[in-house]
Amino acid sequence: MTLQLRVYVPDHPLIKHWLGVARDRDTPSVLFKSAMTELGRWLTYEVSRHWLPTGETTVTTPLAEAPATLIDPMVPIALVPILRAGLALLDGAQTLLPLASTYHLGLVRNEETLDNSCYLNKLPPQLAPDTRVLILDPMLATGGSIMTAMAEVVSRGVDPANVRIECVVAAPPALQQLSAAYPSLTVYTAMIDEGLNDHGYIVPGLGDAGDRAFGT
Repeated sequence: MTLQLRVYVPDHPLIKHWLGVARDRDTPSVLFKSAMTELGRWLTYEVSRHWLPTGETTVTTPLAEAPATLIDPMVPIALVPILRAGLALLDGAQTLLPLASTYHLGLVRNEETLDNSCYLNKLPPQLAPDTRVLILDPMLATGGSIMTAMAEVVSRGVDPANVRIECVVAAPPALQQLSAAYPSLTVYTAMIDEGLNDHGYIVPGLGDAGDRAFGT
């Protein structure tokens, strides 16, 4: 699989651990949700490493002045969880980015056609071009939902190079679509899985992350 976009699979023991917990079909809903929260936290940590804008300043300690590097408060940060499943990653992401604005995007997939439709869109009409946007979607499968989300974000003026997609498992079809449309994009995932089954589910995947997180 040749891709133009950048896809990072962080080599972190905590990410690997919680991925294993989330994959296990015997993991109860309450623990599955905890695993997703932890994956949201640690994947966001990796996302923010080279993404958040910083500025140099000076602070005064109890003893003397010292140089300091701080997050630039003038550059807006937006979290876009794709409902429902994206909510499972949101708590972990918000822990590290508490000042980020959150814009919910509700998409539902037709299980027969695999097409998606939007039932909730809380994105504002316009976003600043330099806004850092983190889209949260546990599974990149057929690519339908994430392509819709990207189109909504980019149509509001955001530079795709400033967008990061955070997922738990990704399949080649979604990554190939994203690469063709947005070569400057960056994706962070706990694992790239082998492919999809006849129903459009990632194999080995997680099952239905929304159902498992919310026990429905």
